[in-house]
Amino acid sequence: MSFRAVLAGCGNMSKGWLTAIAESALVVGRVEIVGLVDLDLATAQTRAAEFGLTNVAVGTDIDALLSQTKPDLLFDVVVPVARRAVVEAGLCHGCHVLSEKPMANSLSDGKSLVELAAKVGRIHAIIQNRRFVAGVRRIRQLIKSGALGKLSSLNCDFFVGAHFGGFRDEMENPLLLDMSIHTMDAARFMADKLPQAVYCLETNPNGSWYTHGGAANAIFELSDNVVFNYRGSWCAEGATTSWESAWRIIGSKGTLIWDGADHFEAKVVANDTGFLRELRFIDVPAPANDAQTHGHASVLAEFLDAVETGRKPETDSSDNINSLAMVFGAIESAKSHRRVEISI
Repeated sequence: MSFRAVLAGCGNMSKGWLTAIAESALVVGRVEIVGLVDLDLATAQTRAAEFGLTNVAVGTDIDALLSQTKPDLLFDVVVPVARRAVVEAGLCHGCHVLSEKPMANSLSDGKSLVELAAKVGRIHAIIQNRRFVAGVRRIRQLIKSGALGKLSSLNCDFFVGAHFGGFRDEMENPLLLDMSIHTMDAARFMADKLPQAVYCLETNPNGSWYTHGGAANAIFELSDNVVFNYRGSWCAEGATTSWESAWRIIGSKGTLIWDGADHFEAKVVANDTGFLRELRFIDVPAPANDAQTHGHASVLAEFLDAVETGRKPETDSSDNINSLAMVFGAIESAKSHRRVEISI
């Protein structure tokens, strides 16, 4: 089945979307781009030319373009501040919508979009592509297998010196709002737990090129007495971690270490005697489904499968709102200097 789609927001992020649609074996032939929308007409025209989209409608008014093209899908790649209006337009025009992260610029906007999608009977999902990398899927499988025992804590470090330029340099809470959603969603997915509370310290380190909040430390309380410790910075030079972060995951029987790339090390206790227990290595199994390990393309394929079958996709907004709540809970905690309970 092939779906007609409009893409809104033709900046740099749109290149990854259009490349996956044009080149990934998981998606090729399933989507026809019929329209491109951007506030800057020249940007939309440039992107159309770059990808050889010679017969698409191009414009600056999303309502007009949706009325003209009548697509099945809307791909939302706009900046966060414009997200609610764009998603609402798509849903009200009868489109299923796949959005960039974060799903909304506030928790109240996120809730409104979840409610609207349910009201109009359309899917609204989020491109949480970090769920769809092999390492994250492997860790979830290992935790669920019980090999580490009862999960105790997830601990991650994210340290990258990212010189974006543009809106991120000026926005409030750039790390927490624009990046940490990936890590928080991955932690929630791997642990299969719900967030309950958070205490967060947000700082802007010496030498930061961000106007506000280039770094943050957060302690999350998850369901079933699990703790998630997050240490992150977008202005850390000299020893960059993976974009997937570096992880230490601890259970009652042992520990898994992942560098966010290809290195895994998992050990569990081998006996029940001695001051320090003897340890043995265990394998971290390969992902059960390779099709779910191709990042952006896998999220797109999951979304298209869900639209075809009428089920909710893995990254449906009704689930992703829990990850968004972690972000805004951390922001509220940082501003108020207190522990904040998280509820939807």
